[in-house]
Amino acid sequence: MSMDMTTVGDTGLLDTLQHEVALFARRAEQTRLGGVGQVRNSMDRAAYLLLNRLDKEGPMGVKALAASMGIDSSTVTRQVAPLVDTGLVKRTSHPEDGRAVVLQLSPRGQARLEEVRSSRRQLMAELTEEWEPEEREAFCSLLTRFNSALSARMAVPGLPGPETQSPS
Repeated sequence: MSMDMTTVGDTGLLDTLQHEVALFARRAEQTRLGGVGQVRNSMDRAAYLLLNRLDKEGPMGVKALAASMGIDSSTVTRQVAPLVDTGLVKRTSHPEDGRAVVLQLSPRGQARLEEVRSSRRQLMAELTEEWEPEEREAFCSLLTRFNSALSARMAVPGLPGPETQSPS
């Protein structure tokens, strides 16, 4: 049985948490946490997440990519179009069903993604340079847990889901 944490316990702590999450979201959007140097702010969030997913999971169709990201297929189609136009993603025919389209990270997309990742790693190192390694690990673990809880909540029928969220 779950407790309603808004009526019991630390409402002050929950107020601080919701405020800090809102502040983080605003600052992350303002800077896009793009990294440092020439690569700073050079890839939007949607493109980064799509390229990252294709890199981690390999070539896949639009529906599979949308499902793995928890967003609508039409959103993926719209977001992937400029990535294809700029040569970061390749559209190929499915090996077993020539009518189906498979999206794949191109060599140019792979290089660009690594450039952006490197820049973002440098930014994370700078922002947490005075943290102990255990603090970095704890923050990463808790942020991962928080994001997982948000994803799970969005998957519950009747609650706001990906189709009601912003497209990127």
